Amino acid sequence: MCIQELHFSHLHVPVTINQKFLVHPSSPTPANQSPHHSLYLSNLDDIIGARVFTPSVYFYRSTNTRESLVLKRLRDALAEVLVPYYPLSGRLREVENGKLEVFFGEDQGALMVSANSSMALADLGDLTVPNPAWLPLIFRNPEEEAYKILEMPLLIAQVTFFTCGGFSLGIRLCHCICDGFGAMQFLGSWAATAKIGKLITDPEPVWDRETFKPRNPPMVKYPHYEYLPIEERSNLTNSLWDMEPLQKCYRLSKQFQCRVKSTAQAQDSSLVCTTFDAMAAHIWRSWVRALDVEPLDYNLRLTFSVNVRTRLKDLNLRKGFYGNVVCLACAMSSVDSLINDSLAKTTRLVQEARLRVSEDYLRSMVDYVEVNRPKRLEFGGKLTITQWTRFEMYETADFGWGKPVYAGPIDLRPTPQVCVLLPQGGVESANDEQSMVVCLCLPPSAVHNFTRILSLNDCTQISQ
Repeated sequence: MCIQELHFSHLHVPVTINQKFLVHPSSPTPANQSPHHSLYLSNLDDIIGARVFTPSVYFYRSTNTRESLVLKRLRDALAEVLVPYYPLSGRLREVENGKLEVFFGEDQGALMVSANSSMALADLGDLTVPNPAWLPLIFRNPEEEAYKILEMPLLIAQVTFFTCGGFSLGIRLCHCICDGFGAMQFLGSWAATAKIGKLITDPEPVWDRETFKPRNPPMVKYPHYEYLPIEERSNLTNSLWDMEPLQKCYRLSKQFQCRVKSTAQAQDSSLVCTTFDAMAAHIWRSWVRALDVEPLDYNLRLTFSVNVRTRLKDLNLRKGFYGNVVCLACAMSSVDSLINDSLAKTTRLVQEARLRVSEDYLRSMVDYVEVNRPKRLEFGGKLTITQWTRFEMYETADFGWGKPVYAGPIDLRPTPQVCVLLPQGGVESANDEQSMVVCLCLPPSAVHNFTRILSLNDCTQISQ
């Protein structure tokens, strides 16, 4: 079974909120030493694309532990971890020129929420597929504005107990404070502290956002198409936003991923690419073809995050840094080329965009933000691929009750031009340990075509 369409249950998850409380660091932090303590955020942290909360949910089977003790273990461990990770107990505010900084006050802290559901985990359907119906498992204030981050708790954690004895941990973490790798570092520390019963920080968290201060004067050396506004004159965005799109998920075996890569390389003997290069190109082409995008001369963009930690040479980044160290890579192509050119040619575009992201490119991007400071998210002709396959979500999230059954996002529909690549996770088969799940949004009219095109029309088993 090389590619399989996954289905989730359409259901209502009743959740009753029992209590909400703030969790403060268990001992004094640098924020207590001054009434006006604040922390600098780099332009990588407060770029417009990072001004969001990243929601995720973790499911755990029956713990044979009283609910009050589960909640106490999570709360006490969080209070301990918030000492070295004290910035997560602060709040964000804008200063000059709309720049963000972290500030602190008496009534701050991380927000924890305790809740119950009258359902059992078995009632939630397939726990390997992100399901928008799980949204009640992540706390959001009823009157909360979209994309609100100012003066909000930077960490919001909802613990929901089910009738079977299992529970979920729904987390909203502000992207301004950490990227995906930083989030895994924090979560791993929280989980290890809860499991062992004493503070565990390995590595020790490092703030050091000043490492990425802009140059004086700024030197923007690249065009940074990933942030440039593009005139919206295609039917792509309207087809996704005018009617409610469907969230679709596909499990792709390692065998299928290798087949896509081999297909690209067979078309161009000089192409030496990664599996991601080929898969990103294949998903992009399949998506554009299925959406029947017009006009054909319109330029489309594919953006994806590149972790620059391993590419830094001159900038001295200490181990344990948990801030944003990612750059958006951007590949561009006309609709006509995406539809008619070979997979190899599109793969090369993705590869070139990925390799273009260097330390010099990152510093140019920091300076670009300093000069231009984009104010709005640009969706024109764009697909963004986010790789959660790089994160050890299951390995880092054992709070003492074993690895989660599922770890990952819930609902992609609010940002229907985002595609998420997920690790297979807790239900891995022994002979297919590197399957991944591709999740994205499609208008109902495009689902059949996308499934057919993505599958390469053979070596396929599509469940109905």
